[in-house]
Amino acid sequence: MASRPELILASASPRRLALLNQIGIEPEHLVPAHVDETPEKGELPRKLAARLADLKAIAAQQKARQAGIGGNALVLAADTVVAVGRRVLPKAEMMEEAADCLRLLSGRAHRVYTGVCLLTPSGQARRRLVETRIRFKRLSNREMEAYLASAEWKDKAGGYAIQGIAGSFVVKLVGSYSSVVGLPLHETVALLSGEGYPVTFNWLNQSNLTSV
Repeated sequence: MASRPELILASASPRRLALLNQIGIEPEHLVPAHVDETPEKGELPRKLAARLADLKAIAAQQKARQAGIGGNALVLAADTVVAVGRRVLPKAEMMEEAADCLRLLSGRAHRVYTGVCLLTPSGQARRRLVETRIRFKRLSNREMEAYLASAEWKDKAGGYAIQGIAGSFVVKLVGSYSSVVGLPLHETVALLSGEGYPVTFNWLNQSNLTSV
């Protein structure tokens, strides 16, 4: 019988790991991949998300092999981009960046793109790109100031985290909630299952735990 394949998550994001854990998946290895996330000239947001997911997967696979781990593992990477039209919003590092994002998103619609790339041990890539449309309510100055003070926006694409306080800003969402958090679960499961990864392996154990 073939051995159960291992999984490398090419991310340091606790949100992506938590999403995988939510569906009973625990990667054998966490190998964060740091790549240049600067958009290319004229690059559309959806192309950027797909390209960065690919780069992260390749970088993590190389890093893992150099460390002598996961030689026969699948490598899962994702990248999330928030955009208003063709404009890509930054992953806010400074409060001023987050404030600019909030002012731009207030009372209007935007799109969130998450690219997912699954690399096989032979280097073949399986990809998905998920687009989600979101509309924010009009934010008052008080709400913006309080949100900025919360610091929840730090290192978040578009300067907000939908799974936190900013969830109260969302008037409408069309698409995948988990994709906005950082990893579209339906598409990820489809990719993993297509490569023989036993997605349901831990579900029985989970059932036993919850019944105790």
